[in-house]
Amino acid sequence: MPKLRLKQQVEQLINSAKQDVFLRADFDQLGGYDQVGRALRELVADGKLLKIGYGLYAKARISSITGKPMLASVGGFKMVSEQALERLGVAWQPSDELVRYNKGETTQVPVNAKVIVKKRFNRKISLRNMQLQVEQRS
Repeated sequence: MPKLRLKQQVEQLINSAKQDVFLRADFDQLGGYDQVGRALRELVADGKLLKIGYGLYAKARISSITGKPMLASVGGFKMVSEQALERLGVAWQPSDELVRYNKGETTQVPVNAKVIVKKRFNRKISLRNMQLQVEQRS
């Protein structure tokens, strides 16, 4: 059986995983830092992954309408960004607007992905024109 290229190994790992968000560190055991980076860039170019932040990648699929890559997650960018926070080990809670909407206190649907973090968090999680809004509270 021929040995798989690193890109193929990374792709197999992504396809077999149940999670939608990956850290670059998830692929460290497969090869060197530069090699893994090249494989990830190739998968982003192929539309199998989307880069959502520094060292953060999300599963992607090709849109049947536009033919461009889009998030494969059912929950969209909001769900992917929350998964990314969990993968990074950041303690967070939903925004006040979302809590009020879920309680039925308002009919205003919160559109932007917004969370409240307990400790200092200074990373950007974004995709195209969407960005996770982070509010700091202690």
